[in-house]
Amino acid sequence: MADSPNSIAVAISVLRAQRVRKPAPGGSADIDHSGLLPVLDTLRESGVGGLPGEKPRLAAYREYLETVDPDELSRDAALAYWLNLYNAGALWLAAEAQHEGKATVLRVRGGFQRPWAMTGGEELSLHAIEHGKLRRFKDPRIHAALVCGSASCPTLRLQPYTGTDLDAQLDEQMRSFLANGGAAVDREAQTLRLSRVFLWYGRDMTRPQRMPTFLPARKRTVARAISAWLSDEDRSWVCSTKPRVEYTTYDWGLACSIA
Repeated sequence: MADSPNSIAVAISVLRAQRVRKPAPGGSADIDHSGLLPVLDTLRESGVGGLPGEKPRLAAYREYLETVDPDELSRDAALAYWLNLYNAGALWLAAEAQHEGKATVLRVRGGFQRPWAMTGGEELSLHAIEHGKLRRFKDPRIHAALVCGSASCPTLRLQPYTGTDLDAQLDEQMRSFLANGGAAVDREAQTLRLSRVFLWYGRDMTRPQRMPTFLPARKRTVARAISAWLSDEDRSWVCSTKPRVEYTTYDWGLACSIA
């Protein structure tokens, strides 16, 4: 099995995700996500190797979220709910890969397509949560907030997402992702090297009002869109130089870092 996703299987799974019910948060409540904190602490201290022992806590956290109707939450609290539910599922998947001695989460059969949680009467996979729920919030910053248990995915935050702090958390996460491998400026080569995340979801970055969208986006348009979260110096260079844009290879090796 090659250590890269099966594009046909992914496309089918993404299309199926469009059948799930569109999020419709209309309340004002927030919820407590502290149940995820001990897992994040273990990940910080022990890395992926500590995750198999955290599966009971991940299961308890998922079961708690399954008792909540996310449509009764505020918009930001609902988005935080889905982000945390997805990331908990990705950590569960990484725990399975670690326990089974797999080199990548891609070697766990059906990892992103199989059911992970039952919420609001819907049985949802990780793909269904990402493409059927999260992307419909039309906030492209989610792509810096989701982890996949792989070396090239964004770094996981030390704290869960919360409705109260979500906007600041997502901005910080975008800046962190870009500064730590998501966007590498090479002034000598006049090149901006972007994570492949921005190839897969470039149109989400350039046309967020149309999310989820599956059409490709022009490289330079993507570069302009993400420049808002670059450092002042790098943003000025990208906007004035209009460098060549390249997408880096995605490393699906089993890993999950936290900061």
